[in-house]
Amino acid sequence: MPHWLISGTDTGVGKTLLTAALAVYWQRYRKSPLAILKPVQCGPGDREYFRDLFAGTAPAVTVENPVYFEAPIAPPLAAAREGEAVDLAAVWQSYQQARATHPLVLVEGVGGLGCPLTWEYTVADLARDWRIPTLLVAPVRLGVLGQLVVHVGFARSQKIDLRGIILSTVTPLDPEEQAALADIALIENLCGLPVLGTLPYLSDCTDRQALLSACAGLELSRLAMAA
Repeated sequence: MPHWLISGTDTGVGKTLLTAALAVYWQRYRKSPLAILKPVQCGPGDREYFRDLFAGTAPAVTVENPVYFEAPIAPPLAAAREGEAVDLAAVWQSYQQARATHPLVLVEGVGGLGCPLTWEYTVADLARDWRIPTLLVAPVRLGVLGQLVVHVGFARSQKIDLRGIILSTVTPLDPEEQAALADIALIENLCGLPVLGTLPYLSDCTDRQALLSACAGLELSRLAMAA
């Protein structure tokens, strides 16, 4: 069973919702504990959402966030404001502990692959050094084709184990609009990677049933998660 890094083409493209949906699915059908790791968080947001969403549910979902800073800006800048530095050793140790105690660890990245974690180290460096299979989340909107080509090329140059693309409908769109903005055959041809599904637009990200239903459009067998 591979663990997964959920990365994206940018901030606010659907990484958090994909992570939540996969975790809800795992809980319901695989019925074993899992861990969600947010390596670095700047400002309140994802860890609080995950902890609220899975509070009191079973099997347990452990939410880990080894490095946190108050300012909602890039990690090295947020750390500098507090006179600190991002402790990559603590991040690695947290991941290793989660791997040792959970059959599935979902690592939600920070921003896109190029997002800096320190002054010299990016999310892409983490993905490469951890040798963790990676999913790339991209929003269905104008410009996504070019963003995907650039990100996939960058991932390959960094020798990241990029397994596939998942599209995310960040605004309400009908099927014709989705196809016009993010044609799957064209994406797969340009990027040389499979599109493993599209997350539908969700008006309520705390609706666990809606999150579970969102997994219906994903190729979960390719992620070794199918019930």
